[in-house]
Amino acid sequence: MHLLIPAAGMGRRMGSDRNKLLLTLLDKPLLTWTLLSAEAATCIDWIGIMGQPVDFPEFKEILASVNLSKPVELIQGGDTRQESVYNGLQALPSDAEQVLIHDGARCLATPQLFERCAQALQEYQGLIAAIPVKDTIKVVDEDGLILDTPERKQLWAAQTPQGFDVKLLKDCHEQGRQQSWEVTDDAALFEKCGLPVHIVMGEETNLKVTTPVDLSVAEFILKARHNP
Repeated sequence: MHLLIPAAGMGRRMGSDRNKLLLTLLDKPLLTWTLLSAEAATCIDWIGIMGQPVDFPEFKEILASVNLSKPVELIQGGDTRQESVYNGLQALPSDAEQVLIHDGARCLATPQLFERCAQALQEYQGLIAAIPVKDTIKVVDEDGLILDTPERKQLWAAQTPQGFDVKLLKDCHEQGRQQSWEVTDDAALFEKCGLPVHIVMGEETNLKVTTPVDLSVAEFILKARHNP
């Protein structure tokens, strides 16, 4: 199984002037925790990291420190996640048939989640990890007026990994470029192309580290894992 890790963003919402994946969590960069989980997942045998060249020296230091047994390729990312994934798809080995895409900022994903998504990808052409929404969600207009309250039982919070047939996803990205679609995840491209995307049960702890509060919560989760 091939794994692509978008890691080209900045930490603006984190209040950082650098790539947030280089910020530390329990004395390790966020990217390190993601890579350690991918290394422990037996289903993954190749890793591509999409980033900005300015970060590559530090990425290489991280890779040297974790000493992965799996080949890793650094790939130049784009200005958006969508562009970065497009570049990553072009850099996949020629024999790649299926791919998992996992945001580096979701550094708490477990090896078991990678395994579960890889296994489901043997049955489905497209999938995402997700969890049922617990809160009541409101649809609100630009003036702050509530327009609707959708049925909670039909709402799921999308996570990563997301998994796809490589050829189909490449075709969707090409169509997205031609149609100037702007999406926040690859599942949305699949949906726009009329292709089915299935849900794989995600993890409550698989949060995306975006703000300083998220970083504190992630630290609490990791400490609990190491000291149950």
